[in-house]
Amino acid sequence: MKVYTKTGDDGTTALIGGKRVPKYHLRIEAYGTIDELIAHIGMIRDFKKIDKHTQESLIEIQDRLMTCAAIMATDCDNCDVKIPEMYSTDIVFLEKEMDKMDEQLPELTSFVLPGGHPAVSETHVARCVCRRAERLALQVQEEFAGARMVIKYLNRLSDYLFVLSRKLSKDYKAKEIPWSPRV
Repeated sequence: MKVYTKTGDDGTTALIGGKRVPKYHLRIEAYGTIDELIAHIGMIRDFKKIDKHTQESLIEIQDRLMTCAAIMATDCDNCDVKIPEMYSTDIVFLEKEMDKMDEQLPELTSFVLPGGHPAVSETHVARCVCRRAERLALQVQEEFAGARMVIKYLNRLSDYLFVLSRKLSKDYKAKEIPWSPRV
């Protein structure tokens, strides 16, 4: 199979189900943003000092995000191809991982400013991309009810990424700078 097909040279692409849409279509934006998130999570995995358990968790998250992207790319009621699904257990996985990390972290008393180490900053970038993907999935949901589990997963994943950023701050001995509003 060749990587290039030339079918997109006219500025369109096919959704799962065969429908061709412009490459700026909302569904393309949604799964493209999820793809961007998958790449950012790969960057986090590549940092030294990322423990084996966290690396394995991030691989699992990338896998689930590939499923989210496939769901966003699907536009058919009765597809000829089996589409992977998201499950409530995927969300529970994130919650359990957050709980484990939270047990080892100091209490959070304010927002923190991103930074302190490149791994921490990259995790915050991934969190922001995740929030954008969630907003796009919410728009897709207006025409496609199948996006509900994707939205829940992305919402929980952004929380996971925030907690992971705090864990990495601790692991890298980076100082968390609390945000103190000037009121």
